[in-house]
Amino acid sequence: MNLATKLEQVKGVGPKTAAQLRSVGLETVGDLLAFLPRKHEDFTNVAPIVELKPGNVTIRARCEKINTRPVRRGLRLTTAVLADDSGKLNAVWFNQPYRTQQLGASDEYFFFSGVFEYNYGRYQLTNPSAELAKELPVQAERLLPVYRQLHGLKSQTVRKIIEQLRPLMSVLPETLPPSVVAHEALMSRADAISAMHFPRRAGDVVRARERLAFEELFQLILASQLNKIENQKLQGYQITFEPDVVRQFVSQLPFALTNSQRRAAWDILQDFEHATPMNRLLQGDVGSGKTVVAGIAARQAASAGYQTTLMAPTEILAAQHAETLRVLLSPFGVTVGLLVGSVKGAARAALYAQIANGDVDVVVGTHALFQDKVVFHNLGFVIIDEQHRFGVEQRQRLLGKSGVLPHLLAMTATPIPRSLALTVYGELDVSVLNELPGGRKPIKTSLVSPPSRDKIYQRVERELQAGRQAYIICGLIRDNPENDRKSVEAEYKKLKNSVFGHRTIGLLHGKMKPDEKDRVMRDFKDKKYDILVSTTVVEVGVDVPNATIMMIEDAEQFGLSQLHQLRGRVGRGKHQSYCYLMMSTNNKPSERLREIEKSNDGFYLAEVDMRLRGPGEIYGRMQHGALNLQIATLADTKLIARAQKAAQAFIASGDNLADYPDLAREVRRNQRLTTLN
Repeated sequence: MNLATKLEQVKGVGPKTAAQLRSVGLETVGDLLAFLPRKHEDFTNVAPIVELKPGNVTIRARCEKINTRPVRRGLRLTTAVLADDSGKLNAVWFNQPYRTQQLGASDEYFFFSGVFEYNYGRYQLTNPSAELAKELPVQAERLLPVYRQLHGLKSQTVRKIIEQLRPLMSVLPETLPPSVVAHEALMSRADAISAMHFPRRAGDVVRARERLAFEELFQLILASQLNKIENQKLQGYQITFEPDVVRQFVSQLPFALTNSQRRAAWDILQDFEHATPMNRLLQGDVGSGKTVVAGIAARQAASAGYQTTLMAPTEILAAQHAETLRVLLSPFGVTVGLLVGSVKGAARAALYAQIANGDVDVVVGTHALFQDKVVFHNLGFVIIDEQHRFGVEQRQRLLGKSGVLPHLLAMTATPIPRSLALTVYGELDVSVLNELPGGRKPIKTSLVSPPSRDKIYQRVERELQAGRQAYIICGLIRDNPENDRKSVEAEYKKLKNSVFGHRTIGLLHGKMKPDEKDRVMRDFKDKKYDILVSTTVVEVGVDVPNATIMMIEDAEQFGLSQLHQLRGRVGRGKHQSYCYLMMSTNNKPSERLREIEKSNDGFYLAEVDMRLRGPGEIYGRMQHGALNLQIATLADTKLIARAQKAAQAFIASGDNLADYPDLAREVRRNQRLTTLN
């Protein structure tokens, strides 16, 4: 047996188990050894119930009584009485009704591990794990690996299979260059894998996780740095900076640029002059004026005879960008076209012809820009707004519509933490807009518990009486019996028939047809609605300066970055604006909700969100799942800094990546995943 042996050839792995493993990509012995525990349960100090103290505990006990009951819609509570020879205690699980069947059928002893804490007037064990005592190896100093469940395959089954493979761990190949392992004082890969599956003490797990996390980060950072080196070898268009053209454009703006807008525009204009295509990320907090910076660059590109295209993720946002750029650029004879799904028939055919003939200087659109019928006359500048919402292949198809690689500006209103910028976006040059245009007032944000709802409705009414408008945001489109979160459809009907029955109310959600969504947003902007009840479809880019108040229902269900994005839909005019985060319960608010109540700084909140929730929201759904970070966290800035220095030293050493085939395979994979070109 070796690392390439198929798992069905391992003793005890039948056809059903092999199929379960195969369904998640585990086909060989090597695959399973690389499938690491998500955590370790500490059975080194099993305490009798009578001696328990608050905190993380493990007990060996039997279940005397267990019951599951619905508490409210979407929440089922399972309570049990656990007992050993020294005493009894209560245990509680939330939305884990299967515990009744697991624990109630016999007098078997289980190991329970969880938090022993004071809640609801008594001490109890909260959401403990439960492992049959007879299925665990009975030995001292046992840290038990817990694996994520694989389509019904339990941890103990995975443990039994891996136990048979233990001798092979000693021959696992090293995947990092020896110089890196030695300089960073890391465990060997073989020792790290062995320590994760069969730790003797807690310190083994700590060192193993450090080694494996470092390896994942090293692979990711090395990939982005190699991408940057390869990008610098590419040849593109040189667009000469024309001071008079840019100066005239800026002088006609109805407002003064912020210092950060000036710096960002200068970065882009300098990049234009290089033969190497620009590869820049423009990140700015909500309302910081990214479109104006893009407009300056588009004006310079048009003056030099090059077309610009701007791709946005939604029709609403694309139409808004097109209108903004039309106002900015048309006084200088720069034409702007809008290509979205709702442009059809003769109008669409005419626009295709104008783009191909060069009669349109700036083309703003959605995914419609990818179509083969879209042929540019001389595309020199590509702007991708909220670029993390597009896949790598989609971005490359757009860039491929030019004779040579055009200059690329990726824009995002989601501030990216420094740790993410060093890893996933390491190949990009970064410009930051960290100032708001003059006249904007900070949004006042408050957490609101259910008993205070009527007071907030009164505040909304006061804003409406002053001629302002309001957003009410819900996470669901329609009611779901699985949970009790508010839906836009139910909230829309309730508000129309009760507290805001005298007001005009609009309804907006993602399942509506594009032209219907556009109409609703247009009507809201034209003040035909006092209130817009919407899902998060308004999260990015929607600009209604007259909207000054927002209620976000079930706020605890949203991520911090998303809440900040939603909040940014108000505060876009000269009037004071307010955001109310409506809690669904009277429970104490979480740390992250307290943070957004205190701060309007999107960059600070992005760092907090990274620390508390990981990179999923920021990096985007399509790419994040493929990052394959089992151990590393992109919030570990110290380890990222170490990995970055090590990657730079490896490149500088001239060491050949091809000499390390396992490392090279992962690095090439990450290069394909993260590249914008």
